[in-house]
Amino acid sequence: MQMEQKLFTEIRPLYVTTKESPNEIRLRIRMRDLIDPQIFRRAVDTTMERYPYFLVELQRRNGEFYFAENHRPVVITNSLHGVELNSEDSNFHMIAFCWQDNWIILDVFHGMTDGTGAYEVMRTLLYYYCSERYNVELNDEGIRLVGDEISEEEWADPVANRTDLPTPTRNEMPNALNPVAAAGLEEDRQQTAYSIAISESEFMRFTLDNDGSPGTMVALLLSRAIAKLFPEAEDAIRIALCVNQRKALGTPLAHQSLVGGVMLEYKDGMRDWPLGRQGTIYRGMVFAQTEEETVLAGAASNAGMVQMILSKESDAERLEVIAAINEMTKKLITATVSYVGKANYKEAEQYIRDFRSWTSSASNGLLVEIAAVNGRFVIDFLQKFSSPLYVNAFLKELEDNGIVYDLQDVQELDLPNIKLPWTE
Repeated sequence: MQMEQKLFTEIRPLYVTTKESPNEIRLRIRMRDLIDPQIFRRAVDTTMERYPYFLVELQRRNGEFYFAENHRPVVITNSLHGVELNSEDSNFHMIAFCWQDNWIILDVFHGMTDGTGAYEVMRTLLYYYCSERYNVELNDEGIRLVGDEISEEEWADPVANRTDLPTPTRNEMPNALNPVAAAGLEEDRQQTAYSIAISESEFMRFTLDNDGSPGTMVALLLSRAIAKLFPEAEDAIRIALCVNQRKALGTPLAHQSLVGGVMLEYKDGMRDWPLGRQGTIYRGMVFAQTEEETVLAGAASNAGMVQMILSKESDAERLEVIAAINEMTKKLITATVSYVGKANYKEAEQYIRDFRSWTSSASNGLLVEIAAVNGRFVIDFLQKFSSPLYVNAFLKELEDNGIVYDLQDVQELDLPNIKLPWTE
């Protein structure tokens, strides 16, 4: 197995990251009891032994980026802030852990993996930690453990060398409503996370009654909320719903960041329809855009952007390409909704009391992350601004539809920095 990895899928996320918006995933879990630091250290070390493709250091040689083996220990800090990734503080890893009181946190570069991959790491960590912390024998079915054979499918980039991906079609879309500009929030630059909890069983029942799924229903309720805030807006209300590309690529075990998107547009003609009929329309949009050929075309489009970035020789030119792509994206998307799927942390869930999934807010300013852990949906509004305008409008939709919620807290969206080669 080739231990050194030449970056491809990771290239665009690498150039997207900035000090203001570090491109990383932060999973925050509040356990039932105080963290035992010695057991946590052993659990992290054992977990990382299972994921050698995350034990790497970013290197640049002859203008190309590689992940080379990094045998230094993965860093664990007693804090909620964590350490700067890809720096001396993190032993030059792109992954780190921290803990405080009864919270444990995983920080990982989003270009190295996505929510699906991060959930796998956390599933392994919780298995090892809870087994020793509570002196119990947990069921290990479906959990990646030390001693497993790591297949080429899990290791290799499934997009880098594909030559059979369909040619993406150019789909011209009108501009989407920009949540920052529409609300006049240009001067409000306090990145903020609002966390909302809902009963999983109750929300699933409501969702199924209205012909939806958790992701599509949150996207629909958010669309309705925005439409009521700006009834006269001319620009389209268009939500991007994240899609896992692994199934279409035929590589369900792959660890890379493999995220595409479905565009859900809240069309004028459907705004007076009942929620159930709107849910059917959104489900139809998802079905049409998640057919294998369409998802593969999206992967091809992402690969094309990587090739375009790599065609530029200097970092300055590459950053210009990224800036242009971001500006185009901001014009097409009102907000982004991401739902990895049920966390399924198995028997360890009985020891979990709270869960947050954070990452940098979307380029247009508004990202909604959904997690399903221990009988609750946790919906995190991750914003480039502090205003509760969109959160309150969304909560009003929940109230109007009889959905009981708990606004758990409001926090600064605090993510550690990622040190970049071109900023040294």
